[in-house]
Amino acid sequence: QVQLVESGGGLVQAGGSLRLSCAASGFSFRSNAMDWYRQAPGKQREWVARITSGGSANYVDSVKGRFTISRDNAKNTLNLQMNSLKPEDTAVYYCTVGGINWGRGTQVTVSS
Repeated sequence: QVQLVESGGGLVQAGGSLRLSCAASGFSFRSNAMDWYRQAPGKQREWVARITSGGSANYVDSVKGRFTISRDNAKNTLNLQMNSLKPEDTAVYYCTVGGINWGRGTQVTVSS
């Protein structure tokens, strides 16, 4: 049974940093690409970043240079380091494998 559990969200001032984690279990984590998405109030869910099984990363333009996705295959953990946070980054952040299995999300709130 695939399980994804996000953590690390919180309230931070603009310009601050947060590090999100996603603990994965129930599938071969090291063999799968992983994604972070986010959903702001009243908006559709938005893709944020992807990391392939080989470690290659891609980002939505709005977070390039500020967010870094990484993975620890030994710990079955996906991470998202978020720096220089902006109020528009406020959202619930989700990790997913294949866009099929999703965690419950972690709330990130950036105050101005």
